[in-house]
Amino acid sequence: MAGCGVIAQAQLSLPTYTECMTPLVSYQRRYELDWLRVIAFGCLIFYHIGMFYVSWDWHVKSVHAGAWAEPVMRLVNPWRLSLLFLISGVAVRYAIDKASLGTFASRRFWRLFVPLTFGVLVIVAPQSWLELAAKGETTKGFVGFYPDYLLGKFSIVTPTWNHLWYVAYILVYTLLVAPISRPLSRFMGGVGGWLSERVFAGKMGVAAVVLIPAVPHLIYRIFLDPYHPTSHDLVDDWANHAHSATTFMLGFLIAKEPAFWKAVDRALPLAALLTVAMAIWLSVVWYDWEVYSGSGRNLWPARVGRVLYLWLAPLTLLGLANRHLNRPSRTLTYMAEAVFPWYILHQTLIVMAGYWLTRQSLTAPLEFLALTGTTLAGCYVLHELVVRRVKLLRLLFGMRA
Repeated sequence: MAGCGVIAQAQLSLPTYTECMTPLVSYQRRYELDWLRVIAFGCLIFYHIGMFYVSWDWHVKSVHAGAWAEPVMRLVNPWRLSLLFLISGVAVRYAIDKASLGTFASRRFWRLFVPLTFGVLVIVAPQSWLELAAKGETTKGFVGFYPDYLLGKFSIVTPTWNHLWYVAYILVYTLLVAPISRPLSRFMGGVGGWLSERVFAGKMGVAAVVLIPAVPHLIYRIFLDPYHPTSHDLVDDWANHAHSATTFMLGFLIAKEPAFWKAVDRALPLAALLTVAMAIWLSVVWYDWEVYSGSGRNLWPARVGRVLYLWLAPLTLLGLANRHLNRPSRTLTYMAEAVFPWYILHQTLIVMAGYWLTRQSLTAPLEFLALTGTTLAGCYVLHELVVRRVKLLRLLFGMRA
């Protein structure tokens, strides 16, 4: 890795994990990005718990589902995956510079394809079973249902990857960028001085890091989003690909640009202020959306604000993490390895526990606490006592053997 004095050994086996995550400014390991990855996946777990309670369509629903949790969900929704795709791009840039392209592509393919296939065939199947049971489309037990799951005999697509779509997308993006990674790296090395002096330096750097990354997403919002709703089906998901792949490539391109990361630090006060302002404004807009959206004059400012918020929130988190989380810990070392198995397991645990709990006549607070505790405890127990201790399961869950 050119210019990298210390190469840190990988701790994670995530689709987003860095096999060499060194600081892009001081060339020491950037622990804050590992922390952000763990935090982002933690937010994802709670987001999917929230999906059990909001009025939006999901696999199974609580009897207490309603609009009460939606304001918080809306504030997390625009940026929760943008942060992961950004870190994924940074991770791939560092990992791909450590090995030959063939070795990198082969290693990454098996580390992602095996857990994805295992997830589709085994982990996700109970989600479809209980979703269809709730809809009255099957009365069979899981064993009797499973052959029908493989044959796809229902109103929903089966077999499916559900929440594991992220793994499939990262796998595709990684394999696509690998063949052109060397020219891209040379290109960024060639323009690095210009970026440092002309784009990301001084006050202009703050404006550049706040505004430029949001511009492509605004274009996609105008020309793609209205015509290509998110589907997560890989082959017909153009707007989602545009947003996700652009964020992934941004991470790849700026991974080793010290001027960019220095600008992120300088931009933190402004980014944080704008993030809070956007969150408050958008919350007001979403609260009265039907009335607000009736005016075309007011609709597009809200849409533009959401696009800016999509980037400003991750930018703020990057800046805060750089200042406060760039340090190792035993907790981080453990969670860095655990977070991918937790990600694979969590939604199935939520669906299974939620399906049973909501039929026990519990109050909404008690049901929520029971569901949260069951999900987190299930992830911990299955990972700690089963997955991490069995070599075959480690491979099936994307961990090092």
